[in-house]
Amino acid sequence: MHKARIATIGFFDGVHRGHRFLFAQLKELAHEHDLEPLILTFNRHPRELLTGVSPSLLTTSMERQQLLTLHAEVLFLDFSDVQGLTAEQFMLYLQEKENVEVLLMGYDHRFGSDQLKGFSEYEKVARKVGLRVERAHECLVDGIPVSSTRIRKLLHDGQMKEVNRLLGYKYSLSGVVEHGNGIGKQIGFPTANMRIQSDKLLPMSGVYSAQTIVDNKSIAAIVNIGNNPTVGNEKVSVESHLIDYQGDLYRKELVVEFDTFIRSEKKFASLEELKEQIAKDVMHLRMCSVAENC
Repeated sequence: MHKARIATIGFFDGVHRGHRFLFAQLKELAHEHDLEPLILTFNRHPRELLTGVSPSLLTTSMERQQLLTLHAEVLFLDFSDVQGLTAEQFMLYLQEKENVEVLLMGYDHRFGSDQLKGFSEYEKVARKVGLRVERAHECLVDGIPVSSTRIRKLLHDGQMKEVNRLLGYKYSLSGVVEHGNGIGKQIGFPTANMRIQSDKLLPMSGVYSAQTIVDNKSIAAIVNIGNNPTVGNEKVSVESHLIDYQGDLYRKELVVEFDTFIRSEKKFASLEELKEQIAKDVMHLRMCSVAENC
């Protein structure tokens, strides 16, 4: 049998500043009451099982697991095993299966198929089954709660500085380099075409400054997200031009950490015009690196 536990539950997409504020409260209460902290989450997003549609997310399953385990023990639940349980049944499940004595609820969190109306109703049910529930404080930035929904909207708008501020780390994409159309190399700016997991949310189409990590080295990069209208690609791609990099990136694993949005995608009249614009983008990035203020 596990030591008595205090748990919190959620999907925690992005593991952002609001989530980490919740986990800090979890660990503080665990210390106060001599309990083991436990983070309960799901292996698949509940919306996928309820609607049949897999949502695009801020973190892949692997990224989310790596981030969550920095804070406490993590238990992944299969949502299909618990989706039909009422709040009372779920509390009993936590007591019997995981020796949970205290449940820390996010300030706006609800659970159970009966969808209780407010925190006081959860308190009433908890008293009935001999469990205690605590309500977490919300995390506000600029007077607005930090949420995955808020960050996804900012990402959709290309506001990377604000995305990174609310996440508490740089938003990233990772993938293996695959063959592209070779246009970048042809005009003197070779790009690494990355294969990205389909459920990973992409920033708004456009050109970004970033740091690209390859072979444990971080290299300044210009990253294009979109369908490259000048050459007429049908599929959205993620291409990274690593500044001053010499070497073959094919089949290497890259991680792109985004800094700022530079400009929107544009259809140029010729490849020569595209080349001139990329040269300006690279110069912009070099100047930013020197000034350290972009």
